[in-house]
Amino acid sequence: MPNYSAPLRDMHFVLHELLDVESAYKALPAYKDLDAETINQVLEEAGKFASEVIAPLNQVGDRDGCTRNDDGSVTTPAGFAEAYRLYAEAGWPSLACDPAHGGQGLPLMLNTALYEMLNSANQAWAMYPGLSHGAYECLHEHGTPEQQRTYLEKLVSGAWLGTMCLTEPHCGTDLGLIRTKAQPLADGTYAISGTKIFISSGEHDIGENIVHLVLARLPDAPKGTKGISLFVVPKFQPDAQGEPGVRNAVTCGSIETKMGIHGNATCTMNFDGAIGTLVGEPHRGLAAMFIMMNSARLGVGMQSVGLTEVAYQNSVTYARDRLQMRSLKGAKAPQLEADPIIVHPDVRRMLLTQRAWAEGARAFTYWVAQLIDTELHHPDESVRKESADLVELLTPIVKAFITDNAFASTNEGLQVYGGHGYIAGWGMEQFVRDARINMIYEGTNTIQSLDLLGRKVLGDMGARLRKLGKIIKDFIEEEGVRKPMTEFIDPLAELAKTFEKLTMEIGMKAMMNRDEAGAVAVPYLRIAGHLVYAYLFARMARIALSRKESGDTFYEAKLATARFYFAKLLPETASQIAAVRSGSSTLMALDAALF
Repeated sequence: MPNYSAPLRDMHFVLHELLDVESAYKALPAYKDLDAETINQVLEEAGKFASEVIAPLNQVGDRDGCTRNDDGSVTTPAGFAEAYRLYAEAGWPSLACDPAHGGQGLPLMLNTALYEMLNSANQAWAMYPGLSHGAYECLHEHGTPEQQRTYLEKLVSGAWLGTMCLTEPHCGTDLGLIRTKAQPLADGTYAISGTKIFISSGEHDIGENIVHLVLARLPDAPKGTKGISLFVVPKFQPDAQGEPGVRNAVTCGSIETKMGIHGNATCTMNFDGAIGTLVGEPHRGLAAMFIMMNSARLGVGMQSVGLTEVAYQNSVTYARDRLQMRSLKGAKAPQLEADPIIVHPDVRRMLLTQRAWAEGARAFTYWVAQLIDTELHHPDESVRKESADLVELLTPIVKAFITDNAFASTNEGLQVYGGHGYIAGWGMEQFVRDARINMIYEGTNTIQSLDLLGRKVLGDMGARLRKLGKIIKDFIEEEGVRKPMTEFIDPLAELAKTFEKLTMEIGMKAMMNRDEAGAVAVPYLRIAGHLVYAYLFARMARIALSRKESGDTFYEAKLATARFYFAKLLPETASQIAAVRSGSSTLMALDAALF
C-alpha cells in the first residue's frame, strides 16, 4: 500500500521564503494578524489528518467503489462517511469561509495547501468536500439573502455538501445546448426537470443534505449560453427550522463505471420537477456558475499537485529499496547482491521529473491562491484589479499544464516500479488512473488552451499577458546582473522574448484564419506553462543560492531540482514553438471523409 507524508518543509519554503506570506498578508486587513506559527500549525494538523485518516482509505475506495441502492440512495466505500464526520468536527470545511457564516476567516492560500494534502492522500474522498467549497463561494457571491441564510452556514459547517450540475447526455463543454427546464411556480420557486450526467458527489451518505447548483432554461430563455439560468436545488427541502425536510424530486439514476476515482460517486442525476430557487438574475446563470467553475478548475489543478507529490514520494521509496543490476560506474552497494535502482541515470531522470513537476506546481498554485486572496481583500482597488487579471490569465494554465504534467508524472512513477507498478497492490497504477480524469473534467485541456489564447490573450489584445510579462521582465532585469543566476536568467529571458514574439505572430495569423488559433492553442499553453515555471524556478534558485552556505541540504536539493528543470524539461518549449509556427495547414488539409 502506498504511503503519504505531507511535504511540510517544501510547503514552508514556498509560503515563507518564496511568497513571504506573513509580510504580504499584512497588507490585507482581513489577514493582518496571520502569522507563520498559525500557518505552520494548520499545515501540520492537516498533514496528520490526510496521512492518518484518509490515505488508508484510498485503496479501499478504489477497490470497492460506491454502491447505488434500490431506492436510488448511494453508499460510499467503508470508512468514507466516518472520515468526513471527523473532518467536519475538526472544522476543516470552515477554514477559508466568512466568519459571518460560521467560517474561520483564514486565507484561501491555506485552504489550497489543505487540499493539496487531501488530494495526495485520497483524491476521490477529497472531491466530496471540495465541491462544497465551490458551492459556498457561488452562493456567498450571488445568493439571495434568504438563500445565504438557508445554505451558507450549513455548507460552512460541513453538515451539508454541494455539487455542480452542468453536463447533459448530449452536451459536455458546449453548455449552450443544455435542455434542462425550469418552470416558474406560483410561490416564486421553480420546478426543475432534466437529466445531468457525470455529476461528482451527486448522491452519497456522507452529509445530512446535498445542495445541487443546477443550470437550466426558463420558458422564455433565448438560445445558447445567454439563455441559461442557475438554480439551487437541495436533496431535501429545508423545513421551517432550516433542517432537512421533504425529499425533493431529484434522484441518482446510476453511478458511472469509470477508469478511476472509484471512491467518488459520479452520478447520472434525474430532476423530475424538483423544487429549486433562482440564483442571481434570469438568463445570467453562467456568470454566477463561473465562480464555482473557476474554483473547480483551480481545484482540479490541486488534485494533480497532490497526485504528483504522492506518486513521487512512493517512487523514491521504491527506487531506494529495489535492487536491480549494478551501477554503470561500478558497484555502489557492494555489500548487497545488486545496487538500488536509484543509482541508474534514467531512474533518476524519472524521479527528478516527478520532483520538478511537483515543486513547480506547488509554487504555482500557492502563488495563484495568494493572488486570489489579494484580489478579494486588498484595500487598493487597482491592486485588486491587477491580481484579478493575473488570476484570470493563469487559471487555465493551472488546470491544463499541471494536470498534463501530473499524468506524465504518475506514469513515470509506474515505470520506476516496473512490473510491480502495473500491479494494483502497490498503488501506483491507481494514481495513473485517477490522474487521467483531471485532464478532462471542468473543461478539457484543449478548452483551457482555447480559453487562454482566445479569451485571455487575444481577447484583450494581450493586456493581461503584458502584466505577467512585466513581472517576469522586472525579475530578469533585477537578477540578470548577478553571475550566479546566469544559468537561470538567460533561458528565462530568451523564452520570455520568444513567447512575446510568438503571441504577436499568432494574433496576426488568427486575424486572417481563425483555425490558426485552434490549431496552436495546446502547444501555446504548454509554452506559457513553462514560462511561468521557469520564472518560479529561477526565483526558487535565487533563494537556494543565497542559503547554500547554511548547511541545510534542503537548499542543495532545491538548487539541483531547478537545474534539472532548466536542463531537461524546459527544452520541451523548442518543439512546442516549432509546432505553433507550423500553423493549421497540416491539420486541416485532409478532408474529414478521409479520416
